[in-house]
Formats: sequence, structure tokens, C-alpha cells
Amino acid sequence: MDVQEVRKLDAYLKKLFGNARLRVAPKGKDTAEVLTGDDVLGEMTVDNEDGDLSYNFRMEIDIGQNIDATPVQLASYLKHKFGNENVRVVGRPRKTDSLEVYIGEDFLGVLFIENERGRKYYIFELPILDLDLEGV
Repeated sequence: MDVQEVRKLDAYLKKLFGNARLRVAPKGKDTAEVLTGDDVLGEMTVDNEDGDLSYNFRMEIDIGQNIDATPVQLASYLKHKFGNENVRVVGRPRKTDSLEVYIGEDFLGVLFIENERGRKYYIFELPILDLDLEGV
């Protein structure tokens, strides 16, 4: 990612979560890390398929073996990590393999539930369109 992309993503995430401690640090040609302080939250990737530029933030949440986290517990975790008390996690109407994440009433992304060899974890994915970064 180039310097301008990183700056725009950095400003966008700070504004979205209302947290000046969030930052985006370049990692590779098409990737960057998202951090708060020295804590790595996840990875940002760029997708320029078919000329439509977009980004995807991916955060893995490991809660241990065979443990089911409630939406309230997951929301608490995300509130702490992103420094925003308005984060909400809610079930999806016809899906049991994922949850939705909001800040207030604004939809952010999806929290997928993964089970792999006795290990249960969650993956938060936040898509960011190039349009979202305009005016940042």
C-alpha cells in the first residue's frame, strides 16, 4: 500500500471508531497492520479487482477451545480493542455461522464463527470501499 492509502485508511479508522490511538502501518505491497498502541488488532488488505478499489480489515479473535462467546462478550471485547463503547454485536436473522457488528445503528461488518480441529474462534471482517475514504 502506498503512503496516501495508509494515511486515508488511518484517518478513516480513527474517525469511524472515535479512537486517535488506532493506526495503520504498511506491511507489504498489498497489506498493512492495524494497531492500537503496540497491540496488533489485525490486517488490512487491498483489493483492486476489476478496477474497483476496496480494502478489507480482518481481525481474528481466539477465545479458547470449545468456548461459545455470547454477543455481549464479543461486543465487550471489541469495545475494549477499538476503544469505542458504542460497538454492538447482534445475531443475524437467518444465519447461525455469523454475527453483525455495529457502532450505534451503523453497520460495520460481519463476525464469522469458525470451528477448526477443536478450536473455536471468530473472524471480524470490516470492508472499506474506496468511496468511504473520500473526503477523509
